[in-house]
Amino acid sequence: MRPQTIVVMLKEPRPGRVKTRLGREIGMVAAAWWFRHQVARLLRRIEDPRWHLLLAVSPDAEGMTSRVWPAHLPRVPQGAGDLGDRMARLLRSQPPGPVCIIGADIPGITRGHIARAFAALGRNDAVIGPAPDGGYWLIGLRRGAAVPAALFNGVRWSGPHARADTIRSLGAARVALIDTLRDVDEARDLSPAGDRRPVAGSPPAPPHRPG
Repeated sequence: MRPQTIVVMLKEPRPGRVKTRLGREIGMVAAAWWFRHQVARLLRRIEDPRWHLLLAVSPDAEGMTSRVWPAHLPRVPQGAGDLGDRMARLLRSQPPGPVCIIGADIPGITRGHIARAFAALGRNDAVIGPAPDGGYWLIGLRRGAAVPAALFNGVRWSGPHARADTIRSLGAARVALIDTLRDVDEARDLSPAGDRRPVAGSPPAPPHRPG
């Protein structure tokens, strides 16, 4: 069996540089503090011998030498470009085997969600974990063949069309949709208990078939 890789995309938790929409409501220092501790909880929760856990850090130089993130976890720089450029590069650069990428600001992610994503890749070419706003918290590829050259071309990021645009960019690939989870962009996205629990979820959806 080819090794499975889960990539977590991270920014250095500096006030004014991370979770700025949240920071405008609760303060930039508080937003950076939330992100740093959210990531620490997430990494503890999803680290598992069933997959290889890799941190994709930004900014590149600062992230590679940062003492904020666990020293035992391997890191790679995200590099230049928009979100699609960076994710495509990550998907193409890993050793053979299924790869999933997640964001770090989704409190509800568990090992079970990651396991379901990799299980879906056993029957499909790609997997997406939807978000309620039209985006997604996870994307993964089985990588049985080359990563599609047009992947992420024309995707309208940070809006209601990001997921549909991404599926369109996958062409004829068979795409499975799994659990719906919400990220934290604004204060209203934080749960009353301190954002430790999932804020949204749904049963897995059937595979998406193009055409």
